[in-house]
Amino acid sequence: MVAPPDSAPPDDDVLWARSLHYSHSGSPGLIGVGAGVRRGEIVAVTGPRGSGKTTLLRCLAGRLVPDQGEVWFDGAPVHTLGAPARERLFRARFAWIGPEPQLLPELKVWENAALPLLITGAPHRAARAAAHEWLERLDIGAFAGKRPGALNRAESQRVALARALVGEPDVLFADEPTAPLHLAERAQLLRTLTTAARSHAITVVLATHDEESAAAADRGLALVDGRPAAAAAAAASPGTTEDQAACSLSA
Repeated sequence: MVAPPDSAPPDDDVLWARSLHYSHSGSPGLIGVGAGVRRGEIVAVTGPRGSGKTTLLRCLAGRLVPDQGEVWFDGAPVHTLGAPARERLFRARFAWIGPEPQLLPELKVWENAALPLLITGAPHRAARAAAHEWLERLDIGAFAGKRPGALNRAESQRVALARALVGEPDVLFADEPTAPLHLAERAQLLRTLTTAARSHAITVVLATHDEESAAAADRGLALVDGRPAAAAAAAASPGTTEDQAACSLSA
């Protein structure tokens, strides 16, 4: 159920959002979206391109501040934090992987994987050991000493996944991470991601328009034109309120 106004998030929700509205230069990105994500859960945010999936992930991660609504992480409000505090929260507790690996070509593969730890001041030896460990887990350890230019797209994306997981974040936001890959490569990356997340109790919020990717999640949150799919459908059903429709997102 959607919580009544001024109520605290449920205790078992590591991420919780209510009535999110966000506009991109006047164009609606999110309209009344709510969500609850339990600790260790893998949730797929689904919908066609342009439905608001990335915007929702960015709001939940504190990368965007909603025009209206609330975002809570671990029982504390994110939407009220200033930019420096949100950046610290992101670096300390969250990680992100998108459709493009965005590896730094001048760094070796292990250095790319270790980058989140190195940026936060972790000892060089510890960061290198953690990076090598994750590269091995993701079957890309043989490339640790090479430059990204020696890797194909699927291998590069696995390095990006190692970089996202190396700090063992509380929440991994995965924005269409398999989109540029072929079917077999997509299945392998998704299997690797979900296995690593479950073995380390990492919560995953996965944005995807791919049905097979969504099927790997514990449950899905569907968006249509920036609205919860149930709310969009309710617009054509006068007997259903928007609050009733939004319940399906937080179930």
